[in-house]
Amino acid sequence: MSAKAIREASGKGLINRLLPDGTAAANCRFASVDEHTKMSQLTTDHPWLLTEKLVVKPDQLIKRRGKLGLIAVNKTFPEVQQWITDRMNKEQKIGAATGRLRNFIIEPFIPHTAEEEVYVCIYSHRHGDTILFHHEGGVDIGDVDAKAVKIEVPVGSTLDPAEVDSKLLAQAAPAKKAMISKFIQALYKFYVDMYFTYLEINPLVVTAKEIYVLDLAAKLDATADFICRPHWGEIDYPPPFGRDAYPEEAYIADLDAKSGASLKLTILNKSGRIWTMVAGGGASVIYSDTICDLGAAGELANYGEYSGAPSEQQTYEYAKTILSLMTQEKHPEGKVLITGGGIANFTNVAATFRGIITALQEFQQRLIDHKISIFVRRAGPNYQEGLRRMREVGQTLGIPLYVFGPETHMTSICGMALGKRPIPVENSAAPETTTANFLLPNGQGTSSASNVAGDGIDMTCKRPPMDPRPNPIEISLPDVVAKRDSSNKEPMFTNKTKAIVWGMQTRAVQSTLDFDFVCRRAEPSVVAIIYPFTGDHKQKYYWGHKEILIPVYKKMNDAMTKHPDADVLVNFASLRSAYQSTVETMDYPQIRTIAIIAEGIPENQTRKMIKLANEKKVSIIGPATVGGVKPGCFKIGNTGGMMDNILHSMLYRPGSVAYVSRSGGMSNELNNIISKATDGVYEGVAIGGDRYPGTTFMDHIMRYQDDDKVKMIVLLGEVGGVEEYEVCEAIQSGRVNKPMVAWCIGTCAGMFTAEVQFGHAGSCANSTKETATSKNEALKAAGAYVPDSFDTLGEMIGSIYQGLVSKGVIVPCTEVPPPTVPMDYSWARELGLIRKPASFMTSICDERGQELLYAGMPISDVLSKNVGIGGVISLLWFQRCLPSYVCKFFEMCLMVTADHGPAVSGAHNTIVCARAGKDLVSSLVSGLLTIGDRFGGALDGAARQFSEAYDSGLHPAEFVNSMRNKGQLIMGIGHRVKSINNPDQRVKIVKEFVIENFPATPLLLYALEVEKITTSKKPNLILNVDGVIACAFVDMLNNCGSFTREEAQEYIQIGAINSLFVLGRSVGFIGHYMDQKRLKQGLYRHPWDDISYVMPELNN
Repeated sequence: MSAKAIREASGKGLINRLLPDGTAAANCRFASVDEHTKMSQLTTDHPWLLTEKLVVKPDQLIKRRGKLGLIAVNKTFPEVQQWITDRMNKEQKIGAATGRLRNFIIEPFIPHTAEEEVYVCIYSHRHGDTILFHHEGGVDIGDVDAKAVKIEVPVGSTLDPAEVDSKLLAQAAPAKKAMISKFIQALYKFYVDMYFTYLEINPLVVTAKEIYVLDLAAKLDATADFICRPHWGEIDYPPPFGRDAYPEEAYIADLDAKSGASLKLTILNKSGRIWTMVAGGGASVIYSDTICDLGAAGELANYGEYSGAPSEQQTYEYAKTILSLMTQEKHPEGKVLITGGGIANFTNVAATFRGIITALQEFQQRLIDHKISIFVRRAGPNYQEGLRRMREVGQTLGIPLYVFGPETHMTSICGMALGKRPIPVENSAAPETTTANFLLPNGQGTSSASNVAGDGIDMTCKRPPMDPRPNPIEISLPDVVAKRDSSNKEPMFTNKTKAIVWGMQTRAVQSTLDFDFVCRRAEPSVVAIIYPFTGDHKQKYYWGHKEILIPVYKKMNDAMTKHPDADVLVNFASLRSAYQSTVETMDYPQIRTIAIIAEGIPENQTRKMIKLANEKKVSIIGPATVGGVKPGCFKIGNTGGMMDNILHSMLYRPGSVAYVSRSGGMSNELNNIISKATDGVYEGVAIGGDRYPGTTFMDHIMRYQDDDKVKMIVLLGEVGGVEEYEVCEAIQSGRVNKPMVAWCIGTCAGMFTAEVQFGHAGSCANSTKETATSKNEALKAAGAYVPDSFDTLGEMIGSIYQGLVSKGVIVPCTEVPPPTVPMDYSWARELGLIRKPASFMTSICDERGQELLYAGMPISDVLSKNVGIGGVISLLWFQRCLPSYVCKFFEMCLMVTADHGPAVSGAHNTIVCARAGKDLVSSLVSGLLTIGDRFGGALDGAARQFSEAYDSGLHPAEFVNSMRNKGQLIMGIGHRVKSINNPDQRVKIVKEFVIENFPATPLLLYALEVEKITTSKKPNLILNVDGVIACAFVDMLNNCGSFTREEAQEYIQIGAINSLFVLGRSVGFIGHYMDQKRLKQGLYRHPWDDISYVMPELNN
């Protein structure tokens, strides 16, 4: 979620610190109280509490506290204490929500008259900010939207002081107008600079000389944390009133913050019997909708989702948390776990299921004791293996566990779980059997209950047969389909579309090329890649059976200049850099469409991108999207999923149905639904889940309206926003008159007593008009075909399609089988279809597990041995006896850097030399010569970068941003295998020792703050061994008392820090040399099948 409400105390604290100077605003004095506050300490910290009359109120996002009697005014401190005591931890019913009061704010009582109260509010929307002012404020203000004066500040514009004076403050007291005007101008600058999305002050008290902020409500754009953290500090985002914050929710939120994936959990009813563990933001909402539609809203225990390709470990932690909550209380009817999801685009289903299965096995007895039944429905990459494993574990758990794939409608398991729908015999229909157009082994290694292969497959994808029954839906078609003047408009995508990809997304690019090949395109759609972190080079990909090279450019200008025919840019930049790279892209008129994949771009930046795109007539798909697909022509990145799903959904050739959705995950489910109910998809776009998508539903619906090949339209909207009402107006006015099937997800929102933020940033209703139920009713009234629920969406689409076929609007075509696309080696290995002998053997080191092993001994055990080499180093290198803790630190560094497996370049060189019969010294030097900037040389670089940033006073966030702007990597940050969720034990042990034993560690602590920022972007951007040793070494030199400042700097400059790595790694290189001699390994020759032979083609 982007816009998050903050406490009143947090908002007033920000105003105190960050409101521009020069206004008449008085400092906001306040004291926050919670259940742990000691009143004696509170009065010490805020002595004015004992000398002034006070105001007290709850600080828990409760609206209209005055009308609810939740404010006490003009009280003494003892009276305030008693008032809080009477309400602390007591239940309070506010509307439909019941919760406990736990947080309060105490402020000085400001005597004033009603005439001194005014109302001020600022809120953001797609095209700008709205400022509201009313010369009367307070609890009795009434309908402020009708009363207040409004001025609009368009995106990219500045507030006009003259407009504030003449229009906004027209009814303000003349004597105070200048003072109020100056305050509003400063407040708006504060609002914009600090990335607020909503700020309301009611009342704002304006006396003759000062302005007082009395009541305040505010929301911040939480996605701007990486920009504003140095100014915000730590911000508390409390849950809505009526929903307590559970430690399990905080745990999952912490996992989410440290992960590149998305992990969400909201506990609705801890005693409920229906629990969900759903993959995908859109899918999670639909499952909740369906459960509520089936009458089980009161029994729904949680809302949550896991998506974005979480690791096996992350999925295990998520599943373990859900199961621990489920098994805390027993239910007389037993409990149900719905493990559902749509058809994944890129998440490895088998990998995520491994984490879930591990948790299920761990909780086996508790699952039995609590009579838990589990219903599973999932599809996507490697889903066959995932479902097979889930069926296997189901046979051993001792509880009912039912498993279904894409042959079953996504939400059918909800009806099964609630007893509203019969549970079919599994695999009664032929299961899906292919991955990437390859047959899986028929029944090999599987039981009848978990067979994932059939007897064969007809590669001709068949269109759905006509239903002989009368069509229950009457379809009215216009005599003439209205069209806009589109003579000068080109289609967004064609079979000749060429794209440039920003970011090194190897799998997404290969997926796009495979789609191109199966669509029988004449040439690949991806013509270039932009990646600013490397020099210009060429990257190898496959075009069918053939290997091709795609150029990679460091600079965007080079890519655009050399590929002028490219008109699409697919932007895989992170949320931190997506804005900058997108704005740069729009400097090139050749680009007509930009797809932005990143989720969590600050809304101010998104709105600026939208404004610029509109000015330059560029279409933006996203942010927070998987993209879009035009069958037979082009697809964006990972859209459509693996090749098996592309084939089963018939995305290799166009159909007659075009759709637009917010959810990227649900777009794949729509591909599946439409392909089963109709002749297939003509085009589909997921506009993105953020509050402000670059293009709207109407932008794409009008394109579909103008395209003769689109015969019907499908719209999948959702709760939040009002874009769907533009569609209603277009249908009613006749601008859109093609048959449209529409459904808005999130109908369950109105059934919850407390506000729930769903998976997408934009899926939260701020008014009745924004609810999914209201939108569905409006769409139906306008003339769209709206099903009763998502459960029947496919049936509705099928009925409309059959009606169009019967009227001759759609004439089904004969199918042509697609070409075969070879399977990648890595994916074939994942599926267990191939095996490959190892290139060489080793017996001294294994880096693959949770902890590095030296000849079978964990690194933590190695570090516990004291061999005294540190003292030798202190004498030979520094010519002085250093403190014992420094010597111990040296020994630790040598042990942890001694080896890291045979795969790294230095050890590999040593092994190859040893197997060639070379002597020890030659083999060792061969390994040592590989040490440099790319291997092992990061210690000096990390010490230099972190030291310069710390010494210059840069905040960690500013340091990270500056490195990003320079296009430079941060030395000492990042690991190929380890991550924040799978920490490197070597880093942990050294870090703990240094912090505990060194007299001061300012640089190490600074680096750990940097790590918090980088791991919030990507979980493997951790402080690695090079980084922790380098920073600790600098801290030792500067603070141990044995070196002058000049000596410390000299040792850093001459490379003393890197010497630890060179010496430590020499120990490992020598070990590899001896190991190969002991194993009597012969001459090593690299296998030819691991080499790509790309020869120049000579013109005859």
